[in-house]
This record gives sequence, structure tokens and C-alpha cells, in this order.
Amino acid sequence: MEAVIVGWGHSKFGRFDALGLEDLIHSVAREAMESAGIEGKHVDAVWLGHFNSGLVPDTFCSSMVLSADPGLRFKPANRCENACATGSAAVYAAIDAIRSGRVRVALVVGAEKMTHQSTAGVTRALAGAGYQKDEAHVSFPEVFARYAHAYAHHHGDPVEAMAHIAVKNHENALLNPLAQMHRPLELDYCLAPSEKNPMIAPPLKVTDCSLISDGAAALVIVSDDMLSDFPKAAGFRAWQQVNDYLPMAAKDPIAFAGPRRAIAQAFRQAGVTVDDISLAEVHDCFTIAELMMVEALGLTQPGKAREAVIEGQTRRGGKLPVNLSGGLKSKGHPVGATGVSMLVTAARQVLGEAGDMQLPGASLALTANMGGDAVATYVSIVEAVKN
Repeated sequence: MEAVIVGWGHSKFGRFDALGLEDLIHSVAREAMESAGIEGKHVDAVWLGHFNSGLVPDTFCSSMVLSADPGLRFKPANRCENACATGSAAVYAAIDAIRSGRVRVALVVGAEKMTHQSTAGVTRALAGAGYQKDEAHVSFPEVFARYAHAYAHHHGDPVEAMAHIAVKNHENALLNPLAQMHRPLELDYCLAPSEKNPMIAPPLKVTDCSLISDGAAALVIVSDDMLSDFPKAAGFRAWQQVNDYLPMAAKDPIAFAGPRRAIAQAFRQAGVTVDDISLAEVHDCFTIAELMMVEALGLTQPGKAREAVIEGQTRRGGKLPVNLSGGLKSKGHPVGATGVSMLVTAARQVLGEAGDMQLPGASLALTANMGGDAVATYVSIVEAVKN
């Protein structure tokens, strides 16, 4: 038995002072079940992706999903966590349960409530995903600034390409009504530090950093022997997880070894190459991360992604459109929701239900969700199996 996506829910990402974590969870869980045409009583088990790391006091929150529908009461519910790849961890746990035959209908929710914290508070919380023994004092902007410096040392200054990525992703988000940021950026504004675009961790400026967000996303995933019960379905042509060492000192930043390995394994599992992929949603927590993901995908040789990005190969209409949703940079990055959100976008695209974001003829959508500094990487390749 294989797992297929038959329904989804997705909140708008942004700042929602009047909504708590439970409100976000309930809204997308109900939307996903309605999308699939099921009720809580039909669900066999629930998985919640929620990073937390001190962002909210709710550390025992898996059963918050159950009160979204009376029929969910007493269903098994588990919380998954794997830093910024937390949502994907929840999805893959559900896939494993379905493929084992233990579960036939799974409800997966990813959610995070972040904006009630100060920027400094969020930065501290996210730093909990680093190696505390040696790196507790290092923020993630500083971590990815090190990646940018390593890239510059080996391949040349990435700053211009990073600015193009920011401009592209903000442009893409204008077509996504659920994106947090609907504001175009000018290239010159992204290139030059200014009072409104200060340096955060050189060479990373504000425009190179993903957003602090509230938001949630959900999927209904079922066994493929139930396809006749649903009007639409997207299947997993590939699903691969790779974890690398946690300490930064144990990894060569320029190698980006975890994402490269996960992507290569996904291509082998699916029997495809990068040339077969219609679009990719990749983890652009910082613009340098997207630049390095472009090379990890094999779109260019190492060190050549700068030219490809500047030439427009990753824009809509380019060789491989990347982050048509706006990505974490402009769609938003509620950490526990991100991996689920990517797969909602992928399913909508291959089923032709992406609205203004739709890429004509999309057949294979790749998602690459990364936790930490290339520590946990989940790569999925999604295709339509019924529409």
C-alpha cells in the first residue's frame, strides 16, 4: 500500500494576534477534512508537527487536534519535531504508518505561533535547533552567514544572486493569497544595506531572511486502495529523509552534503532527473540556502548557481521555477507548518488547483524541507494520481 494526499487545508501566514496555536490547528484540520470529504470519525490517527522550542508554553499539544471534530476524540495523536523540517517529519510518520498497513486514513497538521514573541525571543528559540554544547550563542542568521562566506570563498560573491532570489520570491508571493508578504522588492533595495534593510549577519540583510510567522497547514493522507472513495489524489513518487551531523564543525558548509544526498536519493527512487521536475519548493530560510539548493538539485554545476539565478532560470517560465508560493522568504515560515505547507503547494500544483500560482502543465513537483544547518532534509516528489 502507498500513501496519497486527498485533501488539504492551509491558513494564511502572517501575524494573528487574536488567534492562538489551537485556533490555527483547528482551522486547517477542519479545512483538510472538508477538502477530502471526510469527518473526524473516518480518521485513524493524527500527527502534529510543532517545533515550539519555547515559543509557546504548550509542549503537550498533539491532542489539540482532536477537538477540531468530535469524531477525532480518542484517536491516536502524536507530536513530531525536527527543527525547521518538523512538518515533514509529521508527514513522513503518517506515510510510514499507512505503508505498514496500521493506518488507512491519517490527518497531519503542522502549526506554529511565533509573532507574539519579540524578534530576539524568536531568534533565541530557533537557536535551540543548534548544537547547544558549542553553538548555543550562534544565531541562525550567523550560521547561514557562514554558509555565504564559504560560498564566496570557493565560488565568488553570492550577494547579487541572493538579491535576485529575494526579488523573485516576493514577486511570486503576489500571486499567493495565503502568503504573509504581498510587497514587491526592487533589486537595488535588496543589494544595498540601508536603514530599512540593515545588515543582520553580514552579508545577510533583512531582505535575505525569512519571515517570523503564525500559520498552519494540514493534509489528509490515505492508503491508495481507497482511491475510488475520493475525487482527487496526489501521490508520492519519492520520499527521502537524510540527517547529517548536528555540530557545524563536523560538516563542510560548501558541500551541503545532507540536501545533496537527499535530493539524489529522491531522484533515484522516482527514476527521474532534475530535467523532469516541473517546479520545486525549497527551503529558503535565508536566500543563500535557496542558492545552494539550486546547486544541490543539479540544476547547475557547483559554483554556477549565481549565473543561473541572475539569468532567471529559477523564475516562473525559467528552466526550473523555484518557490512559486513565495517561499519562506515571502510566504512565511511558521516553523512547524513549513514542510506541510510545501506539500500542500505541491499537491495543488500537480492537480491543477493552485489558482493564480498555477504553473501550466505541472506534472512533478519537488519539495525540499531542511531543518537546522543542513542537518535534517526531507525531499518529496509529488505527482497526480487521480484528478
